[in-house]
Amino acid sequence: MPGDINELLSHKVWAVIGVSNDQAKYGYKVYIQLKKAGYSVYAVNPKLTTIDGDPCYPSLSALPTNPDAVSVVVPPKVTEQVIKDCIELGINKVWMQPGSESAEAIRNGEEHGITVIHDQCVLIQTRDKVN
Repeated sequence: MPGDINELLSHKVWAVIGVSNDQAKYGYKVYIQLKKAGYSVYAVNPKLTTIDGDPCYPSLSALPTNPDAVSVVVPPKVTEQVIKDCIELGINKVWMQPGSESAEAIRNGEEHGITVIHDQCVLIQTRDKVN
């Protein structure tokens, strides 16, 4: 794995933007797999209040603490806003799931010192960590 991926995965507090209660959707799969792999994970989706009995927050700014890293599982235009939120909050590690990235989001993140992982699936990179 590239160094940035290993470094990002070494952080233990994550937020998943675009979490879903639909078990077939990647927002659900990423959230559950990160939890199973031993990460502390915040769920973020303004349309949900809970997921599997855990609280779900409407935005990154609503979280009780800033996560070390953010996994983005939303459409590219929403990802562009998430990057702006991360810049404002000082969050500097973002993993864009395939399909969520845009050239603008990647460029804006990198220009502001954010480590951006894209074109990689967090499910594949964490599957060996799941018990």
